[in-house]
Amino acid sequence: MTLTGGCLCGAVRFEIKGRLSDAHACHCSLCRRQSGHYAVASDAPRADFVLTEDRGLAWYRSSDFAKRGFCRECGSVLFWDDGGDAVSINLGSLEETGGVTVTKHIFVDEKGDYYELTDGLPQFAGYDQPLDS
Repeated sequence: MTLTGGCLCGAVRFEIKGRLSDAHACHCSLCRRQSGHYAVASDAPRADFVLTEDRGLAWYRSSDFAKRGFCRECGSVLFWDDGGDAVSINLGSLEETGGVTVTKHIFVDEKGDYYELTDGLPQFAGYDQPLDS
């Protein structure tokens, strides 16, 4: 399976040659500030991720351990990368997701106060600490 995606203007394009991980909705303050809401992403093994056009690609170091990829021409939010074995891909940048669906909410402890989570999916404070209900 090969999935394709890119930014709004086409200055960044990529392929994923394989399957994506289950998706998560990230409610951290950084994702909300960058995207204007919360971000929905899935991980692709780095070995399966290929940039096919990168003339617009820019990176912003948003923390000591990670950077965020975006298109400097159209502003599309695309990637989150901590240098590990996988690259996190914003699902909205893909033409098709290969059937990936959101399975959890992370950093709910930083969620905006202007919306509620009512879908019944598991919620976590931070990345992997179950949220006390």
